[in-house]
Amino acid sequence: MRPLFLVLASLLSTTAADAPNYAVTGSIAGPDGGWDYARVDPAARRLYVARGDGVTAIDLSTGKLVGTIGSASRGHAAVPLDGGRLLVTSGNDATVRFFDVKSGTTLASITVGKKPDAAILSADGRTAFVMNADSGSVSEIDTVAMKVTRTILVKPALEYGALVGTTLYINDEDANEIEAVDTVRGTVSDPIAMPGCEGPTGLAYDAPHGRLISACANGKAAIVDVHAGRMTALVDIGEGADAVLLDPARQLAFIPCGKSGVLDILSLSDSVVTRTGRVITEPGARTGALDPATGTIYLPTARFSPAPAGERPSAIPGSFHILVVKPQRG
Repeated sequence: MRPLFLVLASLLSTTAADAPNYAVTGSIAGPDGGWDYARVDPAARRLYVARGDGVTAIDLSTGKLVGTIGSASRGHAAVPLDGGRLLVTSGNDATVRFFDVKSGTTLASITVGKKPDAAILSADGRTAFVMNADSGSVSEIDTVAMKVTRTILVKPALEYGALVGTTLYINDEDANEIEAVDTVRGTVSDPIAMPGCEGPTGLAYDAPHGRLISACANGKAAIVDVHAGRMTALVDIGEGADAVLLDPARQLAFIPCGKSGVLDILSLSDSVVTRTGRVITEPGARTGALDPATGTIYLPTARFSPAPAGERPSAIPGSFHILVVKPQRG
């Protein structure tokens, strides 16, 4: 595999044809360390990025670093909750932690399955579903009582999920399929195969059209009709995607592709999903978060040192930052 920074040059020739109405307008520096999922809290005007040892918080009103909240052992997801709290998945010690965002105090730490990764909330925010990648299970958590209420066995290699009514759809990175979980009965239905999609990670639900958008590591986005229970299309994107950021108000989906160093833009306004734009970002920018109020997108990344063939490049100390991508007017 080529080092990430070499892939960028091969994509520059496509920018003129694919130039979207979005652009990188700046970046926000942060502390060293790994990162995973990010989430915007619109009410608090904050961005939270799950990090290796805690959560990085950014004040969106000022664009400045607030600091690190709590502690984690390889944090994967940071989900804002009511009452000024954060739910954080801690992958290395199989726990989910609850923090007070003002003081950073740990309110609770509960044991879940092995390698808790992605986490999503029910519509009312009172229930969290945590995908335990190595255990192949879903931990259902009462976010008010801060305790596990049920564990549903699914299949290993679970990635991001999307809740559609009472059905939880989850990408399975190894099986290249979407698992379907009935959250009322706690049972698992037949999976949805995604031929041509390798290593699906990010997932989002386009409610007006009843379709899931799954980000595949091999340069494809899989479009799945949830009513028919089948994949209907593959859309070309960059490589190394790890998230799908949905903007329902603008009928757009954004897929950050970390290996290729691009942010691909998909239009959801028609019956057929099409790629309508591409922003050159940076290698490593594979996850992110969208501010629904402004349409601004935040992409964590770093600069990387060259690596031997077949190995991952290492982040250069002092280089972690969050790219700011904004819609452009006119």
